[in-house]
Order: sequence, then structure tokens, then C-alpha cells
Amino acid sequence: MTPRTAARFAAAFRAYADRRIVVMLGLGFSAGSPLPLTGFTLRQWFSESEVSLGAIGLTSLIGLAYTLKFLWSPALDRISPPLRLGRRRGWLIPIQLGLAGAIAAMAFTDPSLDPGSVVAAGVLVAFLSASQDIVIDALRIEMMPPEQQGAGLAAYIWGYRLALLASGAGALFVVEGFGWRAAYLGAAALPLVGVLASLFAHEGPAPPPPPAGVLAALSHSVIGPFRDFMRRRGWLLILSFVALFRLGEALAGVMTAPFYRSIGFSRTEVAAVSGVFGLFATLGGAALGGALVAALGMGRSLVITGLGQMLSNLMYVALARAGHQVGVLYWQVGIENFTDGLADAAFVAYLSSLTSIAFTATQYALLSSLAALPLRTLGATGGFLAEALGWQRFFLLTTAAALPALSMMLVLLRRYPPPGAAPFAPGDG
Repeated sequence: MTPRTAARFAAAFRAYADRRIVVMLGLGFSAGSPLPLTGFTLRQWFSESEVSLGAIGLTSLIGLAYTLKFLWSPALDRISPPLRLGRRRGWLIPIQLGLAGAIAAMAFTDPSLDPGSVVAAGVLVAFLSASQDIVIDALRIEMMPPEQQGAGLAAYIWGYRLALLASGAGALFVVEGFGWRAAYLGAAALPLVGVLASLFAHEGPAPPPPPAGVLAALSHSVIGPFRDFMRRRGWLLILSFVALFRLGEALAGVMTAPFYRSIGFSRTEVAAVSGVFGLFATLGGAALGGALVAALGMGRSLVITGLGQMLSNLMYVALARAGHQVGVLYWQVGIENFTDGLADAAFVAYLSSLTSIAFTATQYALLSSLAALPLRTLGATGGFLAEALGWQRFFLLTTAAALPALSMMLVLLRRYPPPGAAPFAPGDG
């Protein structure tokens, strides 16, 4: 490493001392806390209440709000918020308070008596949680300067992952001693961390005012974000890259649990390695990924982290050959989660750079929904592919599935670099 590069990394890590990083940590915690409460934790509650498997499977539909959030993001971009705390904070704090109330309401339902009421409360939690995501993403992009987007995102990921642990394993621990009602009432306090963080957040610059007239303003708010994005050069290639970037990760991730089980790992072994060790590997990768973006720039960071994420899938092949070897499992989980954290920091920083200040919430909601598309669609074919190919060839396929997106990335960075970035060329320093 050259002295110049070392100095860049030192400056990048100093960015984590900024007060805005602490704000992003709190907002990330608030964003992550509702997810298990309408997902894994909720399904555990349903299982213990002797609810049918069919009904448990239908709870996955609660999460549709996260995929469809771009539909109401224009309203959060343009309608005046209920509190006079700024364009973003005026929406964020009421949503967070409503989220705490909705989670508390779930505590007073009972899936063994009326599963429908639990699901209804869960749908409200998911809607408010997805709405919170829209506003937090917009606030992060507008609040953090370009050189600190990577660090801000890394702090967000740290908070998010810690919240998943709190409302997932933490909630189940509370259930063990005090029951489900106490667990959900305790979890209702978690979004209040976000309220505190929101109070210390700084609003970014205001966008240009919408045109006068109801129809003109409506067209500007709903159609404008899409029209604005389609005006940029290479927009179709950009959207294709965004949709395919996580394809290999999605295919592999859907089949991770049955793969571990098929080669003999127990639930306890997977929980210890994938849960605890994997969490810290992800957090370390996210922190380094944020520093990479600041020190090396968007282009080089995307290439390095994209290659790392692709090659990490080869560790599944190594584990398939090794069989039930806990040491190899540690290597596989550590490398995969670390590279995923790296790639997430660079990729989301890239998505953030694509948004226009006039339509931050709507455009980012659209891009993030598109990025999740492989998991919701093509990821569903993973089981059939694994059955047809066997584990080793399946994971080789998931590695190769990342190549189209990496090829698109090189073309994009050379011909259509992100705003404010110089065109990327191999060997750039």
C-alpha cells in the first residue's frame, strides 16, 4: 500500500468519528428492529401456537410492503409532514411512534385464538416499517456528504444488524422467561432509539418547489421521478445492473439452510457460526466497505467488492466437498458475510449517488426495490436448480450468475460514471 493510499484510508476511518455516523447507527437500529417481528420471530410464535403450516407460510405476504414501497414513496417526498421538524424528520418521528404503537398492539393479539388479528397488526407494522425505510434512505442520502456516504451506510448496517439480533434472538430470550406479550411489548420500545436519532439528525437541502396547479404537481411528484431517471445516459443499462447485481447471492442465500442441513450440521452449529460469528463478519465488512468507498472511490470499490462477493460463493463448493467440517463452515460463513458487508456498502453508496435531490425518496425506493427483485423472483428457482445439478455444480452456477452484472458494471463505470466521479479504467489509482 502506497503512503498516499494509506493516508486516504486513515482519513476514511476518521469519518466514523462524525456525529452524523452515530445518528445513522440509531436510524439503522430503528429500521432493522421491526423485520423479525413480522418474519422469523412471528413465525416462531405461530409455530408454538399450533397454527397450520399453510397459515404460517402465508405470513410471508406480510413483507410485500417492503417490495411495493416505491408506490407510496412519492407521497413521502412531496406531501407536507404532520410535524414541523423538517421535510424528513417531520415524517420520520410520527412513523416511528406509530411503529412502536403497532408493535405494542401485536403484543395483545394471540395467534392461537385469532391469527387474523395478528396478521392484520403485522401488516400495519410492515407498512410503517417500509415507510420508515423510505424516509431514512432519503435522509441518509441528503444528510451525508458524498465522501461520507460509505461510512454512513456502514453505520446504518451496524445498527440494522444489531437490531435484527435484538428483535430476533433477543425477543426469543425474553419469551423464554416472560412470554410472548412481554417480548413484543419490549420490542415496541426499540424504534424509540430511532426517534432519539431523528431528533439529532440534520435536514439536507430542500428540493426545488413543485410546479403550481394540482395536476402539474401530481405529475411532477408521481411521473417526474421516473421521467428524470430515464433522461440520464445509460439508464436502461443502470437498471439492468441494479436488478442483476445480487443474483448470485440471492440464488445461494435461498438454499443455505437446506444445504447446511443436508451435509449434517445441527441447528446449534449453524446458529453459533452463522448467527453470532456471521454477524460480526458482516459488521467488519461493512465498516471496511465504507472506508473503501471513501479512500478508493466508487468505481474501484464496486469492482473490488463485486469480485469479492462473486468469488465468496466458491466457499460453498469447498464446504460441499469437505462435508461436515465445522472449521470449514467458519471459513465459509466468515468470508461470505464479510464480502457481503463490503459489497453492500459500495453498492448502496452507488445507488445513493444515482438519485436526484428533487426525488430522493422515490428514486431510491425504486432502485432498492429493483435490487431486491432477484430474491423475490429468480431466487425461488434455487431449489429446482440444486435438485437438478447437485450442490457443487449449483454453487458454481451461483458464482457464474454474478458475471453478467460485473460485465455491465465495468461498462457503466467507464461510459456512465456516477455523478461527480471520473470514468473508471482498469489500473486507475
